[in-house]
Amino acid sequence: MYNSKVVYVSSPLPEGFDLQYVLSTVEDRVPPRFAHEVDYVMVGQNDELNAREINAMFKDGAIYVTNEQENEEDMIDDIVHEIAHSTEKMYGAEIYSDSEIEVEFLGKRKRLLDLLKAEYGEEIRAMSKKFLEVEYSKRFDEFLYKGIGYPKLTMLTLGLFVSPYGITSLREYFANGFEEYFLGDIEYVRKISPKVYLKINELINDDII
Repeated sequence: MYNSKVVYVSSPLPEGFDLQYVLSTVEDRVPPRFAHEVDYVMVGQNDELNAREINAMFKDGAIYVTNEQENEEDMIDDIVHEIAHSTEKMYGAEIYSDSEIEVEFLGKRKRLLDLLKAEYGEEIRAMSKKFLEVEYSKRFDEFLYKGIGYPKLTMLTLGLFVSPYGITSLREYFANGFEEYFLGDIEYVRKISPKVYLKINELINDDII
């Protein structure tokens, strides 16, 4: 990938799965500078992925992605999402130091909290402090995923978050916006996450590199 990132496949992919299409699509959509911190990609079974019940992660310079994929688009989503996290490693200070994305993110969290208060009462009040934090919390993630459910959150946050997973932390909010910017609807990102949109534009145009 990008003529320099070796992709290892340690477990079989679904029959007929077109890995070359996945890699060429990632190359076509995401400028290579954003993958600078990625040394290689490992496709297959991974104990940490399984333990955390996730499909992919960026760790120690590598993207780990499960071989259990519904289709090629799912793997493209996974890889681009993790490239977003590698971009944070490279440009974290430039992305977050002015706090503009953080302010945008917490404003959306507060609006979601207000939407949920009437229906969830005491349960929401017990979690209210978590809505004001930016770091990932497994407890908060499980509350969103299992306590409320992503289908309901999708309806509640339409036009507020790109996807429910973007609610879970500041980093996931950025990564979701990054993924949508390069794989989905750029104008949608500009509309609902303008600070993320502007920051990615600055990175693309070398304004903050």
